Amino acid sequence: MSDVVKKKKKRRKKNYVLRLFIVIALGAGLFYFLSSSYFDVQKITVENNNYYTKEQIISKAEAKTGENIFSTNTKDIKDKLLADPYVRTARVKRALPGAIVITVEERSESAAVPYSDMFIIIDRDGLVLRKSDIEPKLTLLVGLTIKTMEEGRPLEVEETGVLTGTLKMLETMERTEVFFKKIDMSHVIIKAYIFDRLICQGTPENVLDSMESGNLEIFLYNLYTDGIERGIIYVGSDNYFSFNPMVE
Repeated sequence: MSDVVKKKKKRRKKNYVLRLFIVIALGAGLFYFLSSSYFDVQKITVENNNYYTKEQIISKAEAKTGENIFSTNTKDIKDKLLADPYVRTARVKRALPGAIVITVEERSESAAVPYSDMFIIIDRDGLVLRKSDIEPKLTLLVGLTIKTMEEGRPLEVEETGVLTGTLKMLETMERTEVFFKKIDMSHVIIKAYIFDRLICQGTPENVLDSMESGNLEIFLYNLYTDGIERGIIYVGSDNYFSFNPMVE
């Protein structure tokens, strides 16, 4: 082998070692830079929260400032939030160099189901959010036979069909001017109370149809303008109404 070839091989080997050293040095420098205090979490932002305060969301997520942003386990933060019944969805992202952004979608309280000496708070999908010893200012759903009432899971009752129809009424209530303070589901024909002595009576399907069409709202408005605050509104199919001023 000629001396020229040997010299070329030595130069290539030196160049390879030099490049390897440079890569290692750059990698180490990058590692130390990313691990530096420049990337410590300085701020945690919470977006779209309504039920919980920013501080409560951060506490439930166990998110902390002061730790390196790349060491922050965003999946762990998300999982802790989703373990709470009030949190429907959660998204956690890093905002370099030192911020964590938490965006949540929360469930809303729609109704309360009396049970023994407590109230079971549910959302419009029938999910149990919490239990309370104090009666909340929500629509009361009475007459249900409760089977299970575990927080974070759907309320299970024997009257499944009636509850399903009533939950749709609760959802529609949020989009209309009609509000029921109490709904009695003791029978297939429900009683939905506008006031203590002004009641809508019919199947959940018929009452729902009258709400969605806007006809029930118009009928109630006409009663209001006539100064009528007591009586029974019988709601039939095809938006049929009849009114009895006498209340049992």
